[in-house]
Amino acid sequence: MASARDARRRAYLDKAAAEVDELVARGVRMGGNAFSPILLAKGELTVKERDGAEPFSCADGAALKASLKALGYAPEEWETLLSVNVDGAPLGAALMREAVCTLDPATLVCCDEAAADAVREAFADDLASIETLEEAMLVPGAVAQVCGMRVLNLGGFAEALGDAHEKQVMWARLKRVPPLGEPF
Repeated sequence: MASARDARRRAYLDKAAAEVDELVARGVRMGGNAFSPILLAKGELTVKERDGAEPFSCADGAALKASLKALGYAPEEWETLLSVNVDGAPLGAALMREAVCTLDPATLVCCDEAAADAVREAFADDLASIETLEEAMLVPGAVAQVCGMRVLNLGGFAEALGDAHEKQVMWARLKRVPPLGEPF
């Protein structure tokens, strides 16, 4: 016999699944585990990804997952979001904001400038109220607090993989958003 608590939990899960399904039907591409503490967003796809490979399945995805693990995130504690639709066109600001808010991460990492631009547009009013210019502009490496989440722009993670120094810069930036731990 199901308890009221089980019924409420099922209702929340059904609602969340319906919201995610509705976003997918509108062209939003996402992966990983929904409602994880960290959301990786990108808008510049690799050649393989443009040819049909799963997003974040190439070298940049493997490096990001290894970096998250080294920071202390569990393998199931990440999710992904593309700031472009299946045709490669940028998601509209309202749809991008809705997708991020639906997934509700504690930390949003923009892996490239295309994703950062989409977040800047989607959260323009919220960013405008931030006093520090670097944070308000989502300058690569700065961590901003936006709508209760940390937002970090890596500024070109995939391109940095070919240069040892730039890889170290990316690692230093990622270290600015370690897991937050339990919320109690």
